[in-house]
Amino acid sequence: MPDRSAPTEALDRITADALTLHQALCTNNIGHAHALAARITDAQRIVGAALRLFLDLAQHTPHTTAGELLLLDHVAQIAKAAQDASAELTAALARAVENQRRRADATTGSAVLIRPSPQQFIESATDLLDRIPTLHHAIRRDRLIPPSRLAHQPH
Repeated sequence: MPDRSAPTEALDRITADALTLHQALCTNNIGHAHALAARITDAQRIVGAALRLFLDLAQHTPHTTAGELLLLDHVAQIAKAAQDASAELTAALARAVENQRRRADATTGSAVLIRPSPQQFIESATDLLDRIPTLHHAIRRDRLIPPSRLAHQPH
């Protein structure tokens, strides 16, 4: 959850959470609906944190320079990437449940499964999550959040 007094720390936390989720999606067996639902919840937490950071920055930023607007754009893109990843994971969950139902209903032979597969949706989600560290790096590289300016804003 972003701390209003430290947007850089909030951004670091969002990025760390995105990397953790990315790693979980790449290494864990998330064929189980419960595990996939937990990852969707993780993605939604990232979305919420990014939107809170965006609101905080929008409230405390005068929007007069290209850098300030670029910062808001990057944070909005972070929120969008997390939201889109969450949508892809939700689609994976729905597809997994539908395919499981089709397997259970198949009385003879193998079931006809719907494509794209849940794994393809998960891979799309990981691609979207890859954007978050890239945007974070761009914000740091371009020094779009000057520590002295926002570090002591009132709550």
